[in-house]
Amino acid sequence: MDQTLYLILLLIALCSVSECVQRQYHFINERKNWTEAQRFCRENYTDLATVDNMNDMNELKKSVNVGGVGDIRIGLTRTSVDEWQWSSGEPALYLNWRPGPPGRDECAMMRNGEWHDWPCINSLTFICSSSNMNPGLVFVNQMKNWRDAQSYCRQNHIDLVSVRNQNENQQIQKFINDSHRSNDVWIGLFRDPWQWSDQSNSSFRDWASGEPNNAGGNENCIVLNPNNRFTLGKWYDGSCDGPLPFVCHEDKLILINETLTWPEALRYCRQNYTDLVSVHSEEMQRRVMNVVKRASTEAVWLGLRHSRILGIWYWVSGETVCYQNWAPGNGTGDEDCESGVRSGAVQSGGDQRWISRPEHHKLNFICSRSEE
Repeated sequence: MDQTLYLILLLIALCSVSECVQRQYHFINERKNWTEAQRFCRENYTDLATVDNMNDMNELKKSVNVGGVGDIRIGLTRTSVDEWQWSSGEPALYLNWRPGPPGRDECAMMRNGEWHDWPCINSLTFICSSSNMNPGLVFVNQMKNWRDAQSYCRQNHIDLVSVRNQNENQQIQKFINDSHRSNDVWIGLFRDPWQWSDQSNSSFRDWASGEPNNAGGNENCIVLNPNNRFTLGKWYDGSCDGPLPFVCHEDKLILINETLTWPEALRYCRQNYTDLVSVHSEEMQRRVMNVVKRASTEAVWLGLRHSRILGIWYWVSGETVCYQNWAPGNGTGDEDCESGVRSGAVQSGGDQRWISRPEHHKLNFICSRSEE
């Protein structure tokens, strides 16, 4: 077999490599109030626990391996800010409300191309985003409330659909019209006043039935009980003041605020951690998005490299580029004809797409830690 073809097929086979866990949880069986727990986690790990999805939630529960433990804290607190965001974790930079501002409801649905705030407990059909369909949209003809629709999309596709500009809004409405679908559909837009301690954009919530209820008007922190057979480890709001055990997390992604060339960044990561980060899934891209917002440069190096010999992009950790998040005009090969070796970075602002840059540019970068 031709050696070049063999190498390409070998890289493609690596698309089946499963993603490593990017966050490790540590149960701290000491009783502290929320502020004290936050300080402890930041001094000894990364922060109070953030949870991105149900897999994370299951890993967190596994870390609580002390029999008979009761209520424990994680890193979600109520704030005075109540901004719209996408279920995917992206900021809502484009909004297309019907004439007049939205009301008080906390979820959004689309009707005739316009968005309406709507009670999250109502049941509607909905649209998921998918990487396996053309045009990347899946209409689900099932009536679910917003949270159940979100769970369905995450389990079976990628997420509830995000609408980032007018063109995408028109495409989705055309998709609905062409398919003769229901007129009112959930989209992935929601708002709530809750914020993670590490400032993560994670939109994952695992509320117990009827929660949060802010009983007494002073329940501003999240509590869960993994051994309670009634709540099944789901969340409820409680006081921030009472001393409780808690869970910290340790991120596997580390933003380095030094400005280095791509080869220098690669060397730094391999000497001090494991490697420059690889982003081979939508979930990993969300975690990168949470990290890069603290960057001081307009883009941040990834472990993404272009091979002139093979004519492909690849991750230095060994994976080929199966999942892709390129900005328009990047990653196509056209820009690789310029002089100099090209490497990949992620934008630190905007919609945080990947861009191609000459390797001698100096940027911040993200290292990854190895699995323990």
